[in-house]
Amino acid sequence: MQPFSDAGPERSRVRRSLFGRWRRDTSGTTAIEFAFVAGPFLMLLFGIMGVGLFFFTTFSLENAVERTGRLIRTGQVQQGGMTEQQFKEKVCELAPAFVDCVNKLRINVLNFPDSEAIGPGTTAQCLDAAGNLSDVTQYKPGDADQVVLIWVCYEWSMASKIPYLNLGNMGNGSRLIQAATTFRTEPYN
Repeated sequence: MQPFSDAGPERSRVRRSLFGRWRRDTSGTTAIEFAFVAGPFLMLLFGIMGVGLFFFTTFSLENAVERTGRLIRTGQVQQGGMTEQQFKEKVCELAPAFVDCVNKLRINVLNFPDSEAIGPGTTAQCLDAAGNLSDVTQYKPGDADQVVLIWVCYEWSMASKIPYLNLGNMGNGSRLIQAATTFRTEPYN
């Protein structure tokens, strides 16, 4: 005798009879129950996917800013005479392919003598008065032994395309994603 055996043909007969009763049931109860569950399930599914995409985009952009900031920290940008456009291209190389760097990414690089000089009003704003991405950027990578703030603003237009969710916080329904890093440049001179 096997310790965990099926009850044999009787158990099989019960399964067939349950399946047969379910197959013969035409009252529509199953369809109605599915309709009740399908809406919340799809909302939950799209919500998880939307929030996951948002966090993936945010993390990827933060990683790209941090890695590109190393070029300023070590003096490669300053000594090589890298322009604002070249620096933006470096950030875009490290960002995911779906990030629209040409139209929806703004990079601000500011330098300060020390960290106490960074305060309200000293940084560029990402949004204009209408709530859209501002075209005003600043690019001042500074010199050795200065505090540098890199601030990236990205218009994530997918926020307006995810069903059941309103993730947008901009005038056109998109979501503003910001990534920033602050560090003191090395004495590279």
